[in-house]
Formats: sequence, structure tokens, C-alpha cells
Amino acid sequence: MNRELIVRSSSDAVDFALLKDGKLTELHKEEDNNNFSVGDIFLAKIRKPVTGLNAAFVNVGYEKDAFLHYHDLGPQLSSMLKFIKQVSSGKLKDFSLKNFPFEKDIDKNGVITDVIKANQSLLVQIVKEPISTKGPRISSELSIAGRYLVMVPFSDRVSVSQKIGSKEEKDRLKRLVKSIKPKGFGVIIRTVAEGKKVAELDKDLENLLNKWSAMCKKLYRAQTPSKVLVELNRASSILRDVFNDSFTGIHVDDDNLYREIKDYVSEIAPEKESIVKHYTNTVPIFEKFGIDRQIKTSFGRTATMSKGAYLIIEHTEALHVVDVNSGNRSNKAKNQEDTALEVNLLAASEIARQLRLRDMGGIIVVDFIDMVKSQHRKKLFDHLRDEMKDDRAKHKILPPSKFGLIQITRQRVRPEMNIKTTEENPNKNGQEIEAPIVLINKINVDLERLLKGPAKDNSITLNIHPFIAAYITRGFPSIRTKWFLEHKRWIKIQPRDAYTYLEYRFKNKDGKTIY
Repeated sequence: MNRELIVRSSSDAVDFALLKDGKLTELHKEEDNNNFSVGDIFLAKIRKPVTGLNAAFVNVGYEKDAFLHYHDLGPQLSSMLKFIKQVSSGKLKDFSLKNFPFEKDIDKNGVITDVIKANQSLLVQIVKEPISTKGPRISSELSIAGRYLVMVPFSDRVSVSQKIGSKEEKDRLKRLVKSIKPKGFGVIIRTVAEGKKVAELDKDLENLLNKWSAMCKKLYRAQTPSKVLVELNRASSILRDVFNDSFTGIHVDDDNLYREIKDYVSEIAPEKESIVKHYTNTVPIFEKFGIDRQIKTSFGRTATMSKGAYLIIEHTEALHVVDVNSGNRSNKAKNQEDTALEVNLLAASEIARQLRLRDMGGIIVVDFIDMVKSQHRKKLFDHLRDEMKDDRAKHKILPPSKFGLIQITRQRVRPEMNIKTTEENPNKNGQEIEAPIVLINKINVDLERLLKGPAKDNSITLNIHPFIAAYITRGFPSIRTKWFLEHKRWIKIQPRDAYTYLEYRFKNKDGKTIY
């Protein structure tokens, strides 16, 4: 399996596209004005505790106050408040916590007004970026993420990622981390730490301690609210979370960003430094790697799949609804049940991709094609779970209901990636139509159905607008030449001036419309 990261830079944003065997699986955008990214730590001020919600509204500098629930305070809140007070006043200059006297844990079922007061300063971390009309969601149980470890101040607990299956490996990692862990800090061992040596873990932990010390230095006489620790830029954070030995290329079209990423890769995986390439071609980088085409065919209300199947994706305020359609599908399966299973398995793979690509969160309800056999429903459920294993967002999948619905909950920490794929209709002012690039995919699907269907036509003529006719026939190899190489049939192209821009018809040798 090949994985590539394609990075496109512009004046106000940087786009990151993650390709898996050439197929777009994740798309991220980092904008210059995003001051509230997941992982950022702020010295904030309590605006007002609300007993009825058992939560507080906190001023972090956003136009709307952030929301902090009692359960997100962390058990060692009292120790943190004492630490902040001493560091801010300059009384405490040792940030290691090894000699810092910890306070008693707060009651896990307590009341917010018993532990924090209005106008109090508090360290908080962004766990959910501002979405729609809501301010950021925050936590005062801090964590600083590294390549192999996550460091948790004011804790002594060591835990291991559940994705590491081997009990022996879990025990080994726990033993190693306990031997190097500084007092006063808890550690979460990440999945990528599997098989790593103690020297690599120790180096990662040292980097995290340096981050903690640098953050604490900013607390002295700091104004509230102010950002005291910046999460890695999106390029480095993506590499930190997804980078592994299967990566075959990282292509960057900006010189400064290229050097930054190359330095980061040389630090975390020196043997892979050579895969970072500076892209200098005159063809835009997203066009060169086929990403622009995939964006236009993957976003929008309809998402197409192979052989005519497609998804309808609807968004409401409360949830997302996905409808699976088989379309005009030519299939060699003997019965409807086998066809339904084949389309559903294909759809499950595409849905797993769409959730990551659009970063859809909340409740997702999928209406698969009905299947009678229980073993087929189980096969579909297992396949969907396997396809979503690579999804880094926390998620839960419920088994199919008796109505054939599968419900998914997926963590949402950032606004959903929403890209407009419609374009202005050149035939009618004010109207919008699907992107013309989608038209070629539709023609491909319809042509395959005609050539491989039960009623095969020996002579097919495609009647189409002159602009599209020129696009299909010109260049080498042209789209028509590719059709000939694939289907061993020559398709006649008939330009029609009377047709609208995206109108087309397939006709037989008698001039009769067959599709």
C-alpha cells in the first residue's frame, strides 16, 4: 500500500491531501487566521460558572466564550490552580513538578462552583474548534502530544493504546516508560510506539518536557487570555499522527514549507528523508496528482462509485443521512441478494473514505440496500468496521437494524470540510450545475453499461455538445482512444450545436436514442 501526502500552499492557506494508492482519503486546510486549533493551550479566565449546567463559560479570546464542563476539569485541578498562581507570580521557577506538593483530587461528582470562581486564571486546552454558532470546547486536563508518547501533567498514570494488541508488547512499553517517566507527569503510549527502543521514547519524552518548560516560562505575568502553547502546524501534526513506513512520497510546492517538512521528517524518521520532494512543475500540484478531479467527483450531494453505483449524502442540523443506490448497474450476479451485497460492500468502503475526507462528525445514518440473509448483514458490518480502522477520529458503529440501517457516531473536533462542486450554468444565468468534470464520469458509466449489458449494441454514436466532443476526441491518448483500448470498440462522436453544454445522447446505427 502506497501513501502520499500532497501539500499545496497559497497566500492565505495550506491544503494537505492524503492519498492511499492514488485515491484521495483525507483533505485538510490550514488557514493563517485559525487561532483556535485542537491542541492549543491558553491561559484563560473564568467568566462565569453555571451551577445548572455544572459547567463554566471561559474567556479564551474568541468572540464567544468557550465551554468547560465539570468532567473536563481533570482530577488534579486544585494542584494546577496552585501551580499557575505560584508560577504567574514568580514564586515558583522549577517547572519539573518533582518537588511540587500535589493537592487532593477534586470530587468526580462535585459541583463546579465548589472548585472554581469567576475571574480565576486557568490553563485550558482546545479539544473542539469553534463550529457554526458555538465557541470552542475546552478541557483543563492538559495533554502534550509527541511522536510516540502523550505527556499528561499533574498525573502519575501510565497507559497504553488499545490498538496495540500484544500483551507482551504492552507490558514492555509500560515497563520502559515507567523507568524514564519524570515524577508528576502521566504518560499515554501511542500506537506508533510499538517496537520502539527506550532511547527513542526517552528522546520524545525529553522534547515534551522542553515544551512544557517553554510554556511555563510564558505564564510569568502573562495577560489573560493568551495562547501559551501552540500545537504543531497542520503539516507536522498530520505527519506525527499518520506517518509510517508505508509512505512513499511527500510532495510540497512551497520552498519554505518543503524545508520545514523535510527537517521534521529527518527528525522523526531519518531513513525516510529522501521521500520529501520539492514540486516545481508548472502544472498545479493538485492537478498533477489528480486531486482536483477527485475533489469535484467526491464532494457534493452525490458521490459516485464504480459501475454506476452512487451515494446520496444529505446534511441536517442534527445528523447526516447517507443513501446507497445501485444505479443502472450491469452485474453478472445470479440474484438480487448477491447484487445488494456487492453494492453494499463497495458503498461501505466509500462511506469510510467519505467520513474521513469530509471530516463528517456527530450521528451518521446509512441506509444500505436491504439484504435478507443474516450472514450477509454480518459480512457488511465487519467490512465497514475494517474499513474504518484507519480513521483517527473516535467512532462507534452499531450493527444493522431490522430496517437495514447502520448508525455511526464519529467525533467532531473541527468544522466539516465542505467544498462547493457546482458551477455556473453557461446556458442559463443565475443557475448552477454539476461540475463538467463529473459529466465524463457519467458518460463512462453509461458507455460501460451499454457495451457490457445484456442488449449490446454493435454501433454506438455519442451525440454531445461541440465543446465536450472536442475534449473527448483531442490529444493523445484521447478519451475516445482510451475507450477503444479498454472496450475494443470505436465510438463515433457527433457534435450537436443544439445541445446544451452538459446534454448528451447515445444513439444506435438507426439514429434511435438508446440512452
